[in-house]
This record gives sequence, structure tokens and C-alpha cells, in this order.
Amino acid sequence: MAIERLYTIRISRYILTLLIVLLAMTAGIYADTQTEYKFDFGSGGTAQGYTKITPDLIYSQERGYGFEPEAEITAIDRKTEDELKGDFCTSTKLFYFSIKLPEGNYKITMTLGDHAGESITTVKAELRRLMIEKIKTEPGKFETKTIMVNTRTPKISTGGQVKINMREQTSETWAWDDKLTLEFNDARPCICAMEIARDDTVPTIYLLGDSTVCDQHSEPWNSWGQMFTRFLKPDIAAANHAESGESLRGAIGAGRVKKILDLIKPGDYFFVQFGHNDMKDKSPNALAVYKSNYKQLVKDVREKGAFPVLVTSMERKAGVNQPTLEDYPETVRQVAKEDNVPLIDLNKMSIVLYKAWGANIDKAFVDGTHHNNYGSYEFAKCVVEGIKQQLPELAKHISDDFKGFDPAKPDPVENINIPAGRIDPANQPRGN
Repeated sequence: MAIERLYTIRISRYILTLLIVLLAMTAGIYADTQTEYKFDFGSGGTAQGYTKITPDLIYSQERGYGFEPEAEITAIDRKTEDELKGDFCTSTKLFYFSIKLPEGNYKITMTLGDHAGESITTVKAELRRLMIEKIKTEPGKFETKTIMVNTRTPKISTGGQVKINMREQTSETWAWDDKLTLEFNDARPCICAMEIARDDTVPTIYLLGDSTVCDQHSEPWNSWGQMFTRFLKPDIAAANHAESGESLRGAIGAGRVKKILDLIKPGDYFFVQFGHNDMKDKSPNALAVYKSNYKQLVKDVREKGAFPVLVTSMERKAGVNQPTLEDYPETVRQVAKEDNVPLIDLNKMSIVLYKAWGANIDKAFVDGTHHNNYGSYEFAKCVVEGIKQQLPELAKHISDDFKGFDPAKPDPVENINIPAGRIDPANQPRGN
């Protein structure tokens, strides 16, 4: 009996020790993968349930949140009874705030404004994805805006990881790191509060393509994929997996397609636009392989219960006079027709848009292929208009202030004024 009791005690101690270890591990896991935050910005009192954010709080891996280095931020306290809106952070220069978060979609609700002054705030996410455009508040007025931001890492759950290039490991690292980064910009951004929560229920639009779609690192370059997010409601996410210099064959080889297929779920959408770099392949069977890869992609996406959407490549600037993309746009049209896939014919829309710009076409381009903020903003509108015409279910997620777009009647360039982000003229797109 004594031996049995001793054995029981030892087993009990073992189980207790194991439980303690498991609890410690669990606590560690949750500490490393926290997905909900409530931040109160400024130098005044801290609202109940919120974490105070002051200008000296620089991001660190240990803390998991904070301003990116070199930010020049001022904290102002209006000393009102409202602890959440009574103080805020602002700057005369753009600044970044980052939060360590696991891969996923995040609903972010921000309170913007100032009790005693005007505020004008533009918000971008990750690599310059436009989320909130010029929210203006009068003194004593506040706006609460909600956005949905997607984050990702190179890891593929079924094995391996995306073969990200050197550019993505350096200047574009924010696209693949373990944190979500927000850019606050414009004449006088005033951020009072922010709430963050992961949302696994919303549908996701996955984008795959080249430099005319990807999140460009710095000004003056921009793409329609970076402006596209501005026209979506916060009940859907956009995940931009496009990369500069990429072809469809290259994206498959790098694991970019595999990564999206690893993440995509029933009810999601997969927008794909290639052609600019694919046409540079001079192999005798290049076009046939291009078409075959498109058809396989359509099949794979549908097997996941998601919806493929094909987008033809917009013309280069010279394409207003003579096509520059050979048979690649027509091949995409063929796949769309043969496999009954929704098609957004950005190629045809681009020619209409270029002719409408006329002598002002140079105001939309950085070089012969790539667009600036104005040009990409107009192309994003073309894509959103294509959604309205071709995808009625997806169109329900378009922002209410989008009233339609006719490429033959583009916005005057002076009407589109997106504040510049990082400026690096030497950091031109790959494959340029």
C-alpha cells in the first residue's frame, strides 16, 4: 500500500508539473500571438481598458507595438473630461505605428479629430495601401473610421515558404514581416484612439500580378492594387500578393500561387493579372504555357470553393497608338470565355482612359509602364467599375461613396491629391 501511495504521489506531482508547464507554454503562445489591442493616443489620462501611447513609445519586438523610429510626433492634451478624445498624437510629417500580429485579417477602428483644431488624416497600411482618404474634421468634431487590413508571412502551412526576393527582404520587408504597420499622413493627422481585433469571418480578395498591381515601396511609383483598398468597405479584406517583375510562371515557381491556395477559403476571390513580364519570354511555347497556367489556376481556385477573376493587363503608355502586349491580353480573354470566368478587361479600359487623358497622359505615368498616385487611382476605379459590372455579389462590398467610373471621363488630375509616402526615385520597379 505504501508503495502504491508513493507511486500515486509521484504520478500526481508529474501531472501537476506537466500542467504547470503547459499553462506556461499556453501563456507564452498567447503573449506572442495577441490579436486584440485598445490604444489611447496622447499625453492625457488613459481611458479605462486602453493602453496609453505617447510619442516616446518606439516599436520593439518585446513590447509588440509602438511608433517606427525617426517619427516626429507631438502629443496634445486638451484637458477635457473625455479621456479618449481629449488627447491625441499628431505630426507635421508622416509617421508610422506598428503592431506585432500573426498572419490574418484585422479590423481596425480609429477615432480621429481634435477638440480645438481642424484635422485632416489619410491612412495607409503596410506598403502604402490607401485605406482612408482625407478625412477632415472641424474643431470639436470627431470621425470614427473602420478599416480591414490583411497581413501575411512567407510561411506556407502545407510546407515550405514563398521564395521572396532580395527587394522583399529589404525595402519591402513590411509586406512580409510579423507586424501590421499603419502610415498616418496629410496636413494634420490627429489620432485619438485605435482598436484592433482579428476577424477570420470576412471574405478576402487575393491579388496576384506584377509591378502594375503590387504594393510599390516608394514614391513616385504606385499601382492599382495599392489604391484598390480605398474603395472597399471594412467587411472585406484585400491581400496583395503581387510582386514587381513577376510573371505567372515566376509566381508559380516562387510559391506565390501555392501561398494563396494555402490561405484561400470558400467565398474568397482570386484576382490575377499578368502579361507585362510574361511576354518577355521568347520560348516557342511561352504563350501556350501562359494559357495553360491560367487554366490550371482557375481550376485550383474553384476546387477551393473560391472565385477566380481574370484581369487583362493595362497597356503601356505607348499602347495608345499601337498595342504593346502582343497576344497576351487576348489569351486571357480566351481563358475567361472558355472556362466561364469573370473578366475585367483592364486592357481595353486603359486604351479608352489614355485617349481621354490626351495631352495629360504624362501626368499619370512615372515611366512608360508604371503609374504614379493619380494614374493608379484611376486604374483602381476601372477595376472597381469592372466589379460593379461583372460581380454583383462582390459589388456589395464596394464603398458607398463610389458612384461609378467611366474611363472616357477620368477625374481631373488636380482633384486627386494623395499625400506622398516614402520617396525614393532610385528604387524603381523590377523588370522596368
